[in-house]
Amino acid sequence: MKLPSSYLPDKIRSAVRFTVVGTTGMFVQTWFFMAALYFMSHPEKGTGLYFLAFCIGYVLEMIPNYLFSNWYTFGTTPDLKNAGGFLLARAVNLAIQLGLLPVILRLVPTWKDDYISFLVIFIGGVINYFICLIFFKKKS
Repeated sequence: MKLPSSYLPDKIRSAVRFTVVGTTGMFVQTWFFMAALYFMSHPEKGTGLYFLAFCIGYVLEMIPNYLFSNWYTFGTTPDLKNAGGFLLARAVNLAIQLGLLPVILRLVPTWKDDYISFLVIFIGGVINYFICLIFFKKKS
């Protein structure tokens, strides 16, 4: 059975699939972030523990994201090259997200934690897509 996205041209197909995987990852990362905040007794926004909770969500979401990025988004198999590229892209993405987090906290301090997380992850994800394109290429 072919997936509906299989009928799209390659460049559009990978963008659509990246969006599906990224959106799923955004919810998974936010769930882990919120769980970490809960277990840390809801640290104050902008504190070290708040950032640690965000990083916990980020790290726990990486493994399924890597596997789905390979198999579903880019149609590749996991190997050392794309694993290294994925980790590099994720390191850049984490730096972007951690840089955006305090900015968003200042701009909209009354937003709920999950809304802040969604916005930060979304912006970082768009940038991450273009970085991942470099490392996830089908072998001919």
